[in-house]
Amino acid sequence: MKTDLGKVVLAYSGGLDTSIIIPWLKENYQCEIIAMVADVGQGDDMEAVCRKAVSSGADQVFVEDLKEVFLTDYIYPMLQAGAVYERKYLLGTSIARPVIAKRQVEIALREGAGALAHGCTGKGNDQVRFELTYKAFAPHLKVVAPWRIWTIQSREDAIEYADSKGIDVSVSKAKIFSRDRNLWHLSHEGGLLEDPANEPPEDLFQWTVSPEKAPDTPEKVEIAFSCGVPVSVNGRSLPPAEQMDLLNAIGARNGVGRVDLVENRLVGMKSRGVYETPGGTLMTLAHRELESLVLDRETAHYKEQLSVRYAELVYYGQWFTPLREALDAFVASTQQVVNGTVQLKLYKGNVDVVSRTSPNSLYREDLAMFNMRSKYDQKDANGFINLLGLPITLQSPRYQKLIKR
Repeated sequence: MKTDLGKVVLAYSGGLDTSIIIPWLKENYQCEIIAMVADVGQGDDMEAVCRKAVSSGADQVFVEDLKEVFLTDYIYPMLQAGAVYERKYLLGTSIARPVIAKRQVEIALREGAGALAHGCTGKGNDQVRFELTYKAFAPHLKVVAPWRIWTIQSREDAIEYADSKGIDVSVSKAKIFSRDRNLWHLSHEGGLLEDPANEPPEDLFQWTVSPEKAPDTPEKVEIAFSCGVPVSVNGRSLPPAEQMDLLNAIGARNGVGRVDLVENRLVGMKSRGVYETPGGTLMTLAHRELESLVLDRETAHYKEQLSVRYAELVYYGQWFTPLREALDAFVASTQQVVNGTVQLKLYKGNVDVVSRTSPNSLYREDLAMFNMRSKYDQKDANGFINLLGLPITLQSPRYQKLIKR
């Protein structure tokens, strides 16, 4: 006898995994399936995704437009924190999961559902990101994670199951990459990428032009910030999603934002992913450069340490935690002075900073200039060095023994 789950809200994308989950749930449980489609800027035809969900067996489908909240409540705080995982990954997939899972829970509570379902594998990070969000808002709801319990063992098996159910999927055994796209990035995993020795084929990339084929003329772009949040591009004030689209288009046509990364997964293994983050790369670099102009040394250096921890919280799915909220409070304080503009020059995949301006700049030309007639009294350096070097001077007998005579 099938277990009665009542209503199940599935985080549905229309991809391979979630497409086959709908008939699998029907086969193994007595349940009503609500497919929740989160629009975080992946560019899908939402009407087609809804039709596919219904044809696969979904009883209801809800499309949730989360693009603006995704940017303002998730990406912008992460940008302000300077969070980059393992020096390269701009966390595009990681930061999207809490906004999707939170809305999934809200629908489950509204519709009186008794269970939540997702298409994450038992090897990946996403299962943690979804389920920690579930625990934050509705720990009483049952979680169904098919990849942890069904007999399907590979994406090849999943394709065969989809074929047996008459479900059309975009992947094939020849091109079996797993992809995730949103306003911030596009990720590629699986297939030949599973061997780190393999170079990504050019036809893998779906967003950014090859740097070799990018325009032969450099392109400049200016991004303005207010309290660490981007507010205009090339002088144009746009809503967050439109602004992101514009930066993505500029970065993509210049071959900017490609990253090939072997990363340490939360579950303990290493994995290899290839990412395209055109607009996010521009925004991140511009924000970092503006901070270099306006943050004092001690705050800037301490924030660098905090940024690493913040990135781990995002990557580990610990968005809805007191620590992240506390770190946000610190970051918000630092961002009050992050106002101004940064101009970048893009050329065949490279990005150079050509201009930084801010009304809060701490850069003093009269102090930094090499002109010895500046207001800086160079004689003050004598006492400064003596005091700074006092502990070293006291240790001098020890180090004198190391001198070869």
